[in-house]
Amino acid sequence: MTFAESIRTCFRKYADFNGRATRSEFWWWVLFVIVVGIVLGSINERLAQLFSLAMILPNIAVTARRLHDIDRSGWWQLIGLIPFIGWIIVVYWCAQPGKETTRFG
Repeated sequence: MTFAESIRTCFRKYADFNGRATRSEFWWWVLFVIVVGIVLGSINERLAQLFSLAMILPNIAVTARRLHDIDRSGWWQLIGLIPFIGWIIVVYWCAQPGKETTRFG
């Protein structure tokens, strides 16, 4: 999946927690959010905060779909709330290759 396709897909599935997201879709989305956040932060801090607020739901949704691709429930992303270690675990899982068949479709 290309960068543009990934961004389009994530915006189209803004709050869709069903299905699966490939590694490329997930990581292109993460790159987009980070770069836009940095650019907006350099222009205006309030703009960057509004962007971050608007991206909370699609970030949670794409992470849930990414976890579905490795046959884990989207609820596992809550482990990221554990300081430092939880975040590392979620990043590790999101970097794993997807499975051919999962219970999530």
